[in-house]
Amino acid sequence: MKARHLTAGGLVAAAVLWIASGYILPREHGSSDAAPRVSESEAQKPFRVAVVETHVASHSRKLVLSGRTEADRKVSAFARTGGILTEVRVHRGSHVKKGDVIAILSDDAREAQVVQARALVEQRQIELEAKRRLAQINAVPKLELNTLEAQFKAAEAGLASAEAELERGVIRAPWDGVVTNVSEVGTSAFSFTGTSVADIVGLDPMLAVVEVSERKVGSIRVGDTAEVRLVSGQTKQGRVRYVSKSAVAATRTYRVEVEMPNADGAIPDGITAEVTIPLAPTPATRVPRSALIFSSSGDLGVRTVERQGKVGFTPTTIVEDDQSFMWLAGVSDGARVIVQGQDFVREGNRVDAVAATELAASR
Repeated sequence: MKARHLTAGGLVAAAVLWIASGYILPREHGSSDAAPRVSESEAQKPFRVAVVETHVASHSRKLVLSGRTEADRKVSAFARTGGILTEVRVHRGSHVKKGDVIAILSDDAREAQVVQARALVEQRQIELEAKRRLAQINAVPKLELNTLEAQFKAAEAGLASAEAELERGVIRAPWDGVVTNVSEVGTSAFSFTGTSVADIVGLDPMLAVVEVSERKVGSIRVGDTAEVRLVSGQTKQGRVRYVSKSAVAATRTYRVEVEMPNADGAIPDGITAEVTIPLAPTPATRVPRSALIFSSSGDLGVRTVERQGKVGFTPTTIVEDDQSFMWLAGVSDGARVIVQGQDFVREGNRVDAVAATELAASR
């Protein structure tokens, strides 16, 4: 028993000494020095980023808005006197010129009244001329001559009134346009003044109407050129003719009208339109959309590589969103903007900056 105990104790003591020797005595190994040097070198190697050198240029911004077309003029041709509608010379879709006859009302003795008024004028004129000859020889008093002159002028006024009443029975187009609605002949509803006979839409010029936010309305001026793209595929050039000075209460937007020539009537009323209005040029820099980031304080901007390869942050404002690229204000001319790897570095880090074109070619 003692021999076995001594043997077990010896084995345990030998194991303890062997384990302790690893901590007490230094270990020699050929690769022990190389491993720390490699990891330390990798830890000190700067992160590689792709950069582009920016250039500040005068950029013409564009304001793109959605709206609709709207006829410049819409009017209802009304009956201006009593009578039954006896003749309609147009139909729905008819093109009319200013002064064209649209409809005619029943005469209702208006022509007879003109004849009567004209006869009275002729009678007063004859009487007046006779009295003037007598007044030259002092055969009649001048007061009687003045009375006849007044009667003659009253007869002329009566004739003008009768002729105007006769003309009211003929309904004419107030301007060039297209008839969109017309009433039926013989309808008894047209026996009184003020009833609509036909609706006319003036298609030349045509308007493109958009609503502009209160932040952007100040950059639009009357007379500015604009490009209008219709949902039908047509593209027309126009000019801004009206900018409202009063906002719509519900939306806080301002009405802007762009006038377009439409002599052939090809642009219909009420279709969807996209209006592009060039704004005043402003200094800006073009960078990829992906280069934009938010700083830790919430500012929008780009990360740049400054002197000695250190990362910096430049706050910017968006001038225009051009789909895959952004036009920014606030970036200095010649700045090296990080376009790849900007999310993996922070301000003050040292990086290995490589031109984006070179990095793309090496892949």
